[in-house]
Amino acid sequence: MITNDFVPGSPCWLDLGTPDVRGAAAFYGAVFGWDYESMGEDMEGGMFRKDGKIVAGLGKLTEEGARPAWMIYYRVSDADATTQTVRSAGGTVRVAPMDLDDWGRMAQYSDPSGGQFAVWQPGKDKGVELVDQPGSLCWTELYTSDAAAAKEFYGGVFGWRFGDMALPGGGGTYSLITPAGLPEERMHGGVMEVREQDLALANGRPYWHPVFAVSDCDAAVAAVTENGGRVQMGPEDAEGVGRLAVCVDPSNADFVVLTPAQG
Repeated sequence: MITNDFVPGSPCWLDLGTPDVRGAAAFYGAVFGWDYESMGEDMEGGMFRKDGKIVAGLGKLTEEGARPAWMIYYRVSDADATTQTVRSAGGTVRVAPMDLDDWGRMAQYSDPSGGQFAVWQPGKDKGVELVDQPGSLCWTELYTSDAAAAKEFYGGVFGWRFGDMALPGGGGTYSLITPAGLPEERMHGGVMEVREQDLALANGRPYWHPVFAVSDCDAAVAAVTENGGRVQMGPEDAEGVGRLAVCVDPSNADFVVLTPAQG
C-alpha cells in the first residue's frame, strides 16, 4: 500500500500534463470529486484537492510532440546522484535536476526503452497529502514489452525489490514492486509485460500510469464516460485485488480506477 510517510523509491507526487487544463479540471472533478486550485489567473496549472488535501498537480502540456499523460514522481534523497545513476543505467535525462524554490528538487527521465518517470527530492514539500483513500493514488503501474529489462533498470536506480506472480488464465506474469528495506505490506506498484502493439497510447514505448482508489468502480466508470472519457478495459473483478477499469480522459491520458477488495 502507498502511504504518505514517503521513503526513498516510493511514489510521492504525480501531475497531469494536458493541452486542456480547464477541461481536465472539470473532468477529474466530476470523476473523483476533486477541487481544482489554480496557481494563477491564466489557468495554466495548479493543484487538485480531495477533502482539502492535495492529491495531484495539473499543468499545461508544453513539450513539443508530448502526449497528454500522468507523470509519477518517486522520492529520492539526492536528485543529482539519481541522475548519474539513471545515465549509467542507460536512461535519458529529460529535465535536469532543478530547484522549485524551497519546495524541493525535481528531475525527469526516460528509461532505456522510453518510459517516462520523475523524481522528487523534498524540501519543505514532502508530496501529496492524501493516498490510499477513495479519490487518491493507491498504486502505480508500468506497462512494458520487456519486463526483465525494466526490472533491471528500475531496480538499479531505486533499489526496488520485485515479487513475481502468475496472472490468472495464463495471462503472463505481474511483478510487484516494494521499496528497498521495507516489508511486502508496503509494495506500491507493479510491472506488467504486454505486447508492443498494446502500447499504442505511447507509440510503442512503455508507460507508467496511476491507479486511483474509488469507493464504487462502476459509478466512477459511468462518470468517466458521461464526461467525455473512454474505458479501455473493464470494469472487471480481479481476485484478491478488487474491481477495476482502465480509462482514458478526454485528452487521452490513461489512468486506472480501483475499488480495492475488502479484507
